[in-house]
Amino acid sequence: MAPAQSKLYTDDVSLLMVLLDTNPFFWSTPNATSPSFSTFLSHVLAFLNSVILLNQLNQVVVIATGFNTCDYVYDSSASGAAPNPRTESMLERLEEFVVKDEQLSKEDSVEGIGSSLLSGSLSMALCYIQRVFRSGPLHPQPRILCLHGSPDGPAQYVAIMNAIFSAQRSMVPIDSCVIGGQHSAFLQQASYITGGVYLKPQQLDGLFQYLSTVFATDLHSRNFLQLPKPVGVDFRASCFCHKSTIDMGYICSVCLSIFCKHHKKCSTCGSVFGQAQTNISST
Repeated sequence: MAPAQSKLYTDDVSLLMVLLDTNPFFWSTPNATSPSFSTFLSHVLAFLNSVILLNQLNQVVVIATGFNTCDYVYDSSASGAAPNPRTESMLERLEEFVVKDEQLSKEDSVEGIGSSLLSGSLSMALCYIQRVFRSGPLHPQPRILCLHGSPDGPAQYVAIMNAIFSAQRSMVPIDSCVIGGQHSAFLQQASYITGGVYLKPQQLDGLFQYLSTVFATDLHSRNFLQLPKPVGVDFRASCFCHKSTIDMGYICSVCLSIFCKHHKKCSTCGSVFGQAQTNISST
């Protein structure tokens, strides 16, 4: 197969991967601080249009992040795709995805607001970026924007951290815009480690203004702007045994697995801890 032809891009050309939170449990829960899904989507579509209008070479890819699954719903570089994200095809694919995710969610019993599949959408975004990297020596500058509202899922801690370190190694910043009622420790760490921007807007009625003024700028232009910085970052981890967030715990010195309680043996790599190791050596 012949390699894809590389194109010459300037510093202000961006590949924007947008991770759109479509968790039905989050949007169906009445919340005075969060807008409706239709209002949220109108702000996002206006923002995507502004990104494409800034430079005709900019690429936008939208990944819907549901409760059980995630999928691509728009790709501006795809053959036959209209350059305007307001097209009916994107909305139809998004509607089909939401209906499918809601049907899968009916089979699960969830208490409160369930977490969305952030680890899966991050992995899909990084795979797409790697495919762009290998298409030629010259490519647009990639970045990931997480539009997230659902609470963190401690069970996804390992997968999300692996995705964060993969993005850091590939020098792909992860920007985060949290629209939920509470901060996201996972996205705080993602933006901090990868050099992205973390923002939790105070007035969601003006979400488009936040998106256009903070996240529409390319990586080259960010060197000349004063972007918002987080006051603090929640570095708490999740234990491997119960998948719960902990302040203090035990770490395996071999594989770095984290546990909330002392164990005689590591459940990940099988290493023996403490007194148990002494007893084995004495026998």
